[in-house]
Amino acid sequence: MAKLKVGVIGAGSISSSHLHAYSVHPEVELTAIADMNGERAQEKAAAYGIPHVYDNYIELLTNPDIDAVSICTWNNSHAEIAVSALLAGKHVLCEKPLAQTVEQALTVQEAVKRSGKLLLVGFVRRYADQAQLVKQYAESGQLGEIYYAKASAIRRLGNPGGWFSDATRSGGGPLIDIGVHMIDLCWYLMGKPKPVSVSGNTYRKLGNRSHIEGLSFYKAADYNASLNDVEDMANALIRFENGASLYVDISYTLHAAQNEMSSKIYGTKGGAELDPKLVIVTEQFNKIVNIEPQLDHLDFQFQDSFNQEIAHFVDCCFGKAEPISPVEDGVELMRMLEAVYQSSALGAEVILESDAVSEAAAAMKEGV
Repeated sequence: MAKLKVGVIGAGSISSSHLHAYSVHPEVELTAIADMNGERAQEKAAAYGIPHVYDNYIELLTNPDIDAVSICTWNNSHAEIAVSALLAGKHVLCEKPLAQTVEQALTVQEAVKRSGKLLLVGFVRRYADQAQLVKQYAESGQLGEIYYAKASAIRRLGNPGGWFSDATRSGGGPLIDIGVHMIDLCWYLMGKPKPVSVSGNTYRKLGNRSHIEGLSFYKAADYNASLNDVEDMANALIRFENGASLYVDISYTLHAAQNEMSSKIYGTKGGAELDPKLVIVTEQFNKIVNIEPQLDHLDFQFQDSFNQEIAHFVDCCFGKAEPISPVEDGVELMRMLEAVYQSSALGAEVILESDAVSEAAAAMKEGV
């Protein structure tokens, strides 16, 4: 059996989920890993039996044996590495977000076209069992016309510090970190309608709050409470071409009584709530009925979803499947995220350009 030879770029915390998923896949051979922290790369290589270890991604990409790569680096390098990998003839699975700006995301999309290679964006929540079940309900028409969605990811104390709170490396705070997942999941289940306007707000009021005692939280490997120039929280209303709308609110830190995770979509025939656990809501015999599917897990399973995402990526690389989260979706999500930040800075709603307008503006900029 031919195996897909994979290299992983970036050996930080999220790489562990990729490495585990690849290691249990029968059609994958983990071939290489690269990280600017050579010691960290060596540790991961030893743990997973990876033969080739590099301290920069360029060397990894020159290895002709590698068929595909996972990009698990800081957000500010996603686009650059993705373009380099594609043009080096590698298929790419890029962690979210695809880039820090729409302009960067478009360069990646162009590289996909030029190279003829595959790029999958790491919207891992799409691959969860409950998300795929709700997708079936939605696409079969059982929820009717989906016209509204609402998503929240509220952390009362959850600023990871380090690169997550350094805007230069991350591109933003909770919106671009966890908000991208919540927006994407709802947008995907709504049928990916075209966004036309965004009204958003971001706030920097509380900071890292490292003085708080009695509550533990995840800290980045390079945690530094003094380095924090990203938003504490963000909210936004996104309107779509078909009249539907999506409201989202996200925080790293907020004076809330408890953490909250919720994602909900509403249609004319029914609705679905995916967090904290899956329930389908519909009408039968003039009664409102809650349907609780019989699944091993009704909540989001982190590693299982990564396993399914990477299994799909492998199938796509072998030509057995079409991408569930293609590069075009990464670009569209970046449009929405960037518009939230722009709207907050302007204090006004932002109208999103159509593809035709964007292309015409690009042509004028190039003097064509």
